[in-house]
Amino acid sequence: MLFSALDPALQAHLVRTSRERAFADDQIIQQRGDPADGFWLIEEGAVRVGQFLPDGEFRAVALLGAGDSYGELAVFSGKPRIVDAVSRGESRLRLIAAKPFLEALGNYPASTRALLGALSEQLQDTLSIVAGLRHGTNPARLAGILATMAGEEGGTASITITQQELADLLGVTRATANAALKELQQRGLVERGYGSVRVPDRDRLARFALA
Repeated sequence: MLFSALDPALQAHLVRTSRERAFADDQIIQQRGDPADGFWLIEEGAVRVGQFLPDGEFRAVALLGAGDSYGELAVFSGKPRIVDAVSRGESRLRLIAAKPFLEALGNYPASTRALLGALSEQLQDTLSIVAGLRHGTNPARLAGILATMAGEEGGTASITITQQELADLLGVTRATANAALKELQQRGLVERGYGSVRVPDRDRLARFALA
């Protein structure tokens, strides 16, 4: 996430001057078209990011957890938000206001360079996922999504996510997502739990996604 790329002193300043908000399960946090008045830092709980379809159904494209941030790109562009965000269970988030953030960033040139690097890496990851979603098999596509959610560092990771949410992220039925997840488990790439997926080796899972 982009927030973690900032200097620790800048992170502390932004948290100290930000506003904390609590959200109930399924409560809308932001909507497409809202002004980009800041970005969100998740302190507790999880957030589903995506878009509401014309029939009212919510189609998730990402599931974010504690420590993740989102909305920075909208702040930099100064344009309205292009995604909706909904709380998954109860959650607590901080809204880092745009103006204080951009003003404070000017005093931390190293953080500006770090953000550029983080943005480049995020774009590369996004392009890899998009390419996989268009051309890869369902297991490979799912591996790419899970590898991204597992974080940047190698090693083990535990992801709290339901099979329905995995199906939404893949854009397939729950049965199809379950079949893809089962194949990954048979290959020893993931371990299924109740409402969660454990990734024993994130790097190995990422390599399978790109194979």
